[in-house]
Amino acid sequence: MANAQKTCVSNAETTCKTSAVLPMKAGWLIIPVLGLMLLAAHFLRFGDAWLAAAIVITSALCFSRLGWARIVCSLALFLGSFLWIQTGIDFVQMRMAVGVPWGRLAVIMGSVSLFSLTGAWVLSTEKAAARFDKGCSTAISQASVFVLTCGGLWLCRVMPQNMKLLLADRFVPGSGAVEVLCIAGYAAWLCGLLLNKHTQRKARSYAWGFFSVVFFGQLALGLFGFTTFLMTGDLHLPVPALIVAGPLFRGSGFFMLILFSVSVLLAGSAWCSHLCYIGAWDDRLSRMRKGKTGRVPAWVGKVRIAIAVSVFAVALGLNLAGVEVIVAVWLAALFGLAGVAVMFFVSSRLKLMVHCSAFCPLGVMSNLLGKISPWRLRFSNDCTKCNACAAVCRYNAITPERLEKGSPSFSCSLCRDCTAVCKHGAAQIQLFGVASPKVTHLFVVIVTSLHAVFLGVARM
Repeated sequence: MANAQKTCVSNAETTCKTSAVLPMKAGWLIIPVLGLMLLAAHFLRFGDAWLAAAIVITSALCFSRLGWARIVCSLALFLGSFLWIQTGIDFVQMRMAVGVPWGRLAVIMGSVSLFSLTGAWVLSTEKAAARFDKGCSTAISQASVFVLTCGGLWLCRVMPQNMKLLLADRFVPGSGAVEVLCIAGYAAWLCGLLLNKHTQRKARSYAWGFFSVVFFGQLALGLFGFTTFLMTGDLHLPVPALIVAGPLFRGSGFFMLILFSVSVLLAGSAWCSHLCYIGAWDDRLSRMRKGKTGRVPAWVGKVRIAIAVSVFAVALGLNLAGVEVIVAVWLAALFGLAGVAVMFFVSSRLKLMVHCSAFCPLGVMSNLLGKISPWRLRFSNDCTKCNACAAVCRYNAITPERLEKGSPSFSCSLCRDCTAVCKHGAAQIQLFGVASPKVTHLFVVIVTSLHAVFLGVARM
């Protein structure tokens, strides 16, 4: 298993060699490019100029050498062929209803559909694969992230009846299509970095920090009166514990709690290391000083649970006692400031994420719900107890004792920093007890897609 893990495609080179197959000549790309241009023209004709622009931008991917771009463009053309068929059927039915000839129209629409399919076929050939050779070992995963991000953001875009979730649509109606494309492209790029052992640690940290900057940047703009950057125009305290404590106090407003729970069920406790908007602060402050991470006493884990129980009990008690909202807000604000103080004065000194691993109540909920999720981090029998993983774990989850047991402690957030430094492939992400390169890819696809969707819609 260790050898398989070492050669995992997450360690893949950026360029893959194909056997004795000559790359496709650039001239052949005119077929898929024209196919995508026809799709753009179709949407432009029906008044969706921004979606047309997004498809034109997508067509430019045909001139890249990116493996995932080939798959995305091929899939777009394949789905486009069905759009042409449906459009043709609608037009034919309209002509039949008014009694005008429809045979030539049916042939034209069928030919356009066939042309779109031809473009998809061109991109699916071995010669095309030889041309799009950059990151080909991670291409399917990156393309999957692109598609999932597009799908998730598109649902967020069209489902709300009385609210526009994407910022682009708020400023320029219809331009959300281009925003979706840009975020999906970013997600595909990030997925490639997270699947490479040499880049995954820095990529996760910086992407997580970027998400936090976007989140709090929008909050800051809202505070300065630009309410368009707020979700509903109303301000809320950005304290993660309120995702649980808020509904306990109000007795209502469970949307964020449901979203949090679903996210944890999908990605396990990785919510804490990829999706928490304030956890990125703790991560960045714990990296301010160089050297090995520190350690806190084992009893801190019990204190952390006690803090969580106390916070949630107080929230419920305030509700039952009928305490005014302003009192609850001040208590929540003081608790949030205490957490920030822990980051600045403890996490930075110990080079350990003390706020996340020893203070945050929501982290306890994430770890607890993560036990329901099928994702686990385990150390195989190939572990040599070199402690390289313990030296980089910022969640106080890996100790010599835990290595002997073959699993991290309760505070593990599935950040995968340990898998990046393990030279023996012993640190493994498992799904229902199975560890393999495909499992690692699936995990990264899920967390990257969630990160990208949150980036597009998460705001106060």
